Amino acid sequence: MDKLPKIIVILGVTASGKTALSLKLAKKFKGEIISADSRQIYKEFNIGTAKPTGHWLIAEGERKFIAGGLPHYLVDTVDPKEDFNLANYKKLAAEKINELGQKGKLPFLVGGTALYLKTLLENWTIPAVEPNLALRRRLENKNVSDLLDELKKNDPEAVAITGYSNKRRIIRALEVIYQTGRKFSEQRKSGRPLFNALKIGLKITPPELTQRITRRTDEMIKNGLVKEVQELAKKYSWDLVPMQSIDYQEFKDYLTGKKSLSETVKEINRHHLAYAKRQMTWFKKDKTIHWITSEKEAEEKIKSFLAQ
Repeated sequence: MDKLPKIIVILGVTASGKTALSLKLAKKFKGEIISADSRQIYKEFNIGTAKPTGHWLIAEGERKFIAGGLPHYLVDTVDPKEDFNLANYKKLAAEKINELGQKGKLPFLVGGTALYLKTLLENWTIPAVEPNLALRRRLENKNVSDLLDELKKNDPEAVAITGYSNKRRIIRALEVIYQTGRKFSEQRKSGRPLFNALKIGLKITPPELTQRITRRTDEMIKNGLVKEVQELAKKYSWDLVPMQSIDYQEFKDYLTGKKSLSETVKEINRHHLAYAKRQMTWFKKDKTIHWITSEKEAEEKIKSFLAQ
């Protein structure tokens, strides 16, 4: 394990404070940040994804996204219409981690997308199945509830991987099942670890989480979330993957006059709390996560890890 490149992973549920903590720690330990957030990776989706405020510039001969004074990778990089998948993420993240290590930088992998983290850190083998456009069109005409029933019938364990509401992931799972004749859940095998990872999780109480989510949504509204969604809805279909995510999907009824802004905000907060519970279900299964409640505690964990 000692021969593997060392990385620091900062994870936790939505609104737990990962971004702020990772910036402080990365600056102290000469690190740079690689995102593990499946929403912040998209261009144009800024306020609703809680994307760190930053700007693009040329540094060290490379175009980089700088936020809080540090380079952030796999943030604001993917075109919203692009068919970006787990295999793409794993490849890009692994390449960037190795590149930073070679430059003497400590990679900080930061985010709450459990599937991204597990795929990379457990070195999952991803089924290499080409998209079947005819099959995909047939599946896309169905609603999420029907697709979920279809997946449960063919591979109930796959739901833990796709989630209950991510239409794109459910369709991809069914696509793999129908084209290989095998269960999707059985085709994801862990391999030899690529990295020696210290996983630091941000512990947060349910009342504090509720407060943080409510406060963050209010701040997003003040910062122009409604206008952002209006502009994106003019440009993109509601079926687009990032448009289906929390903080965007809830505005569909608001923009057509079916719901008030206050009703929309309540729905956003409710969806975030439900999402946080699903995230914790994933994280609780991982007994290698070190749960912390302070920056000092995280610092000590990192110092001890790097000294090994």
